[in-house]
Amino acid sequence: MVFIGFYGEHISVGYASRGGWDTFGPMRLITKSKDNILYELDGKSALAVYKKYLGDKASGLPGTALLFPLAIQSENPNEPLVRTILAVNNEEQSMIFAGDIPQGAQARFMKTNFDRLIEGAATAAGASMSETLTTPELAILISCVGRKIVLGQRVEEEVEVVNEKFTNDTAIIGFYSYGEISPFNPSVSCNFHNQTMTITTLSEK
Repeated sequence: MVFIGFYGEHISVGYASRGGWDTFGPMRLITKSKDNILYELDGKSALAVYKKYLGDKASGLPGTALLFPLAIQSENPNEPLVRTILAVNNEEQSMIFAGDIPQGAQARFMKTNFDRLIEGAATAAGASMSETLTTPELAILISCVGRKIVLGQRVEEEVEVVNEKFTNDTAIIGFYSYGEISPFNPSVSCNFHNQTMTITTLSEK
């Protein structure tokens, strides 16, 4: 692993993370989980409840799970943590996620809305500049590989809408990841995310 630190009175750093997924169905209590494995929602088999909501798409699991991640209630009720489903265990009736699923937390199912995913990327770009006083000179974009798979041929659009938020003076670089670490915005604590667009901006005052 490589770590790079920037510090000084003249550097300004902005950051934000957004998903853009639509939630649906009632809020449910995580009644049984361990680390990244979910067993029960509201005292019922989580996998059985999940399959019921997916309907015909349940036959495509775990592949179709990319289209239906889980929302974990965070400290910001308007921006839940997104958790990607990696696999299902039919014998244990459990679901394995790409991040911790805290027992006692609340959760809702999510579904794909392509326009909202792209809008989420644009919102992340705007939020990343909310605390800075100058136009960023560099923007680092980290998008989840799950978003790339879901968006398919439209994947370039999320980069295009982000680019429109910055000026021609902003250099943009980035890559696809298997998880993103960032606060939603400067006013909240840092979290681990799945299937989001996470942006860090750097500028010199």
